[in-house]
This record gives sequence, structure tokens and C-alpha cells, in this order.
Amino acid sequence: MNTVLDKFAQAAQRPYEHVKAWKHERGVKAVGTLPMHFPAEIIHATGALPVIVQEMPDAITSGGGAMYPFFCGYTRSIVDQVTEDQLGFLDAIMFTDHCVQLLSAADVIRISRPETTIHFHQLIASLRQPWSLESSVKTLRELVADLEEMLGVVVTEEALRHSISVFNENRRLIRDLYQMRRTGQIQLRASQMQHIVKSSMVMDKETHNALLRELIASLKTSTAPRSDKVAIYVSGHLCHAPRPEILDLIEDCGAAIVDDDLYTGYRYVSTDVDAEIGDPIVALATAYIRKNDNVPCPTRIDPEVDWEEWLLGAVDRCGAQGLVVLLVKFCEPHYFAYPRIKAAFERNDVPHLMIETEHDGVAMENVRTKVESFVEMIKVQRAARAVAA
Repeated sequence: MNTVLDKFAQAAQRPYEHVKAWKHERGVKAVGTLPMHFPAEIIHATGALPVIVQEMPDAITSGGGAMYPFFCGYTRSIVDQVTEDQLGFLDAIMFTDHCVQLLSAADVIRISRPETTIHFHQLIASLRQPWSLESSVKTLRELVADLEEMLGVVVTEEALRHSISVFNENRRLIRDLYQMRRTGQIQLRASQMQHIVKSSMVMDKETHNALLRELIASLKTSTAPRSDKVAIYVSGHLCHAPRPEILDLIEDCGAAIVDDDLYTGYRYVSTDVDAEIGDPIVALATAYIRKNDNVPCPTRIDPEVDWEEWLLGAVDRCGAQGLVVLLVKFCEPHYFAYPRIKAAFERNDVPHLMIETEHDGVAMENVRTKVESFVEMIKVQRAARAVAA
């Protein structure tokens, strides 16, 4: 088990070294994508390796002058990686619609590295319009055509169906781990779960699936000690990974993170593509439209789903006793949504704590004090309810 977890950790902590080694070993191309909504199955169907561009922990240097300082750390990190030529191993970078900040990053990349191949395909953000599915299908067909021309391949329906099957299996296996963790069957730390998900964003999916099957088989034969820690749900970080030390700090303060809607967590694996839909492009577009039902995204326009109400239900379903919101500094969609989340949790008397994170660093001891106080408050409330009962 530890050997498999180590492999996931290595790929998650050194993603680009892993991709470079895979390219060298297999002689394949690697196509970078920006996060959240890009259907990487299409890249996989071309025979190339899809790679989600990650925030790197390095201090932002030359890229700092190319991007506004009030843009989020992930956007500034991407621009810094490009200006420092850290992404030169990618054969192209693909963009879909994310937020204003990431769209600006595409322009900076074009100007600073004109030799970098960039393709931009904007998926419709309004998900409940009569034309939402049709628009999404049109965008994905254009994406396929661009990839075929760029890579000199033909993407067949058979290849797309195979890729969808491989990706669905990957999502299902990771969801199995999440369910085992929610029920207390296993006690993987949150940082280990993040390594599992994050590594799947840069590894070959078939290889990742094999490692997941091996891990799950070993976990099923082990016995997890019963935990008396405070069960916590973690929400936020919509398009990149929170620092593992923040997740470790939360759990070191007497909490157990039992579930999340992090991008490098359950959000990434929440929605399968319906293989029963005849046209795989329509199936991928349908999954994009439906994904917001499973885990709402504040960058999407969806009047039928309220993130705050969904979060209340998610916290209740996993048996968590409180919510920790990891809010990325300068993330405008999350800033816009958070007041409603705060109001909903206060209205329903569910404990919650907001921690603002930043690429350039977080005052960890201040965070520790807040988390310790939060966990202690929940313990006191839990004891008071036990006495009252």
C-alpha cells in the first residue's frame, strides 16, 4: 500500500518531471490543459498524454510583472511558469472557459511565448439554456478538429469511447476510495487523497487505474482504527490544489477530513460520461452540462442549483460536524459565493470556518490557532448536546 501511495505522491509533487519521463519513455506528445471543465478524454483519444497544468510552489519571479498582483496565485503561477520556460515540454496548451483571470493568462502566454501552441475553446457558461447542449457539442467538435490538425491524427468514435471508458473507471475507483473514507472503512489522510487525485491529472490513466486497483485491494484487507476526531468537510480551491501542509495542519489539530468538493478532490471525479449515449461528443457535452448537479461550480450559471444548499446537504450526508472553506485569495467566483455559504451555515447552526489561502504563503501558526479553536468549539458543542440528551 505504501509503495503505491509513494508513486502517487511522487507524481503529484513533481508532476512535470513525471510527464517528461513518460514522454521520453513512450515517445508520445503531451498536451497541457487548464483546469475545471476541459474534457481530457478527447486528448487521450488522440494518443497524446493530457496534462492539467498545476500551480507550482516556487516563488513568482519574472511572471510577476506580466500579470496583475490582484489576480489569484494559480493564474500568476501559470504565467510565471511560461515566462520561465518551465512548460516547454508541452506540445500545446488547451484552454476552455474558466474565469476572467485565466482568460487573461492566455493572452499573456501568446505575447510572451509566441512559439507556444495555444488553442482556446469557450464552453458555454450558462447551463440551463435551451441551446446549452447544442453549443457545447459544437465547441467540442471544433476542439476535436483542432487537435486532429495539430497532432496529425484522426480521432475516431471508437477511440473516444475507449477513452471515456478509461476515464470513467478512474473516476469510479477514486469515488470508491472516497466512499470507503466517508464510512470510516479506511483512514487515508487528506493530503494522501489529494496526491491520488492530483497524480491522476498528469499520469497516464490506464497506469493510474492499475495502481488504484492495487491500492483498493490492499486497503480492503487492512483494518482502520476507529477515529474519535472531529469529522470535517473541506470546500473550495476550485481549480488548483491547496498546499498539503494546510490539509495536514487541519488534521493535526484533532480533525479528520472525511469529504470535500476540492478540484483536486471529489469535484474532479464527481461525474461520469454516459457511455450509453451513441455519439461520444454528445456524451461528453452532456456530462459537462450535468456536472453542476453533482458538484456546483460558481463559475457556471445555473439557476437550478445553489452551492450553499448543496454544501449543507453534502456536510450532512458524510456525517461531518463542521465545514472548513479554503478560499483562494482573489478568486472572484468564490468571493461572490462565500457570503451566501456563510449565511446558510449560520442560519442552520452548522459550524464553519473560512481560511484564506495565497500562493505566496499563509501564516500557518495563525491558521493553527483558528483551526484548534474551531475544533475545540465543535467538541464543546458535541459534549453539551450529549449531556442534554
